[in-house]
Amino acid sequence: MILPIRIYGDPILREKLPLVASHKEVLPVIQDMIETMYDDDGIGLSANQAGYHYRFFVIGENAFQDGRPDSVFINPELLEVSEDIWEYEEGCLSVPGIREKVYRPRTIRVRYTDVGGKEQEEEFSNLAGRVFQHELDHLNGIFFVDRISPIRRILNKKKLKALAEKHTK
Repeated sequence: MILPIRIYGDPILREKLPLVASHKEVLPVIQDMIETMYDDDGIGLSANQAGYHYRFFVIGENAFQDGRPDSVFINPELLEVSEDIWEYEEGCLSVPGIREKVYRPRTIRVRYTDVGGKEQEEEFSNLAGRVFQHELDHLNGIFFVDRISPIRRILNKKKLKALAEKHTK
């Protein structure tokens, strides 16, 4: 089932989401999240973007360079980040119509619980690492536009205000 995507201005998108007590809590919504992500040509989707108060996200197989399938990250956390920072243009399903360059660490080491309930530690680089960081930001109430330069934020202020106003109507 395709879920409605929450748009900039929706209060749930600014919340820091609580930990998931058991991986089984999110199992019923995972397939809907993946379908919703692909329906809108996304590469990742956090639970709050779909209106859920769960600390997890999904990342599509296209983010990975190793043939990994669509993946679920429950209670994700960042353990280490590289000093190698790279710029890449990001967009967001919750911020339609805006794309901006964001600087993020190229390689990250993370911990999360997988869909089977097992704790994992992994390293991600390049696009997979970027998408992980972007989605983790969502779980902490942070948008990619919060990470752009002040001048770019000013230039996008009207667009962001218009998105937020649509939500409140």
